[in-house]
Amino acid sequence: MMLIDSHCHLDFPEFAPERDAVVARARAAGLVRMITISTRIDKYDDVKAIAEAYDDVFFTVGTHPHQAHLDPETSAARIVELAQHPRCVGIGEAGLDYHYDQAPRDVAARVFRTHIAAARLSGLPLVIHARDADDDVAAILKDEMGKGAFTALLHCFTAGPALAATALNLGLSISFSGVVTFKNSDALRAIAATVPLDRILVETDAPFLAPIPHRGKRNEPAFVAHTAAAVAAVKGVSPSELGAVTTANVLRLFSKMPAPVQAAAA
Repeated sequence: MMLIDSHCHLDFPEFAPERDAVVARARAAGLVRMITISTRIDKYDDVKAIAEAYDDVFFTVGTHPHQAHLDPETSAARIVELAQHPRCVGIGEAGLDYHYDQAPRDVAARVFRTHIAAARLSGLPLVIHARDADDDVAAILKDEMGKGAFTALLHCFTAGPALAATALNLGLSISFSGVVTFKNSDALRAIAATVPLDRILVETDAPFLAPIPHRGKRNEPAFVAHTAAAVAAVKGVSPSELGAVTTANVLRLFSKMPAPVQAAAA
């Protein structure tokens, strides 16, 4: 099964002792690409170095809403400048998180809009973090789309059906993590069932949210196969078909990222 982990954090310290082994296990599991996602613009050099170290790893640039108050003044132009690196394929992750509320909400919203502007200017997709902030995320997305089109995905989707519908109506994609495998995630699986196949991505958000049967352990990109299998069951397709579809979806959305030989041949 050919797969892409569209969202992981290979720069996090949990992976430092065995990053080479983690990447090797991902390849053995059928992964052809991994996107390591930025959470702090001031950590740009770290994610860039990891992407440069592995032919199948690419990266994004941006600041997570948890850290929005620590880097509120970086301009969209500066983000676009950093995104010109050949292995940088997206903007973010950025968005709103009212579950932890680590940044003032007005600051987080301003930083979110700055990242949207950077996505619009660069033509790269925005990776959106949205937790317990459905109404405000939807309002900002609709308002900003009215200013000019941009591409984006809602990563690690755990929100409600209204935000999913808004995202789909705006032409965005939705990515599911290991949460979709959890026993108490019937409502999330019901949402996944409504997302068109050409808008679905899968991810790990590693080192967090390991899917069943690894729940409670450190997550890693290889485990995205379990998430893909769960989404395939919901959509009524085989795991291999889901892998091929989501791989094509990632390559279309993150169009700066070159297709692996296997996907290009398919």
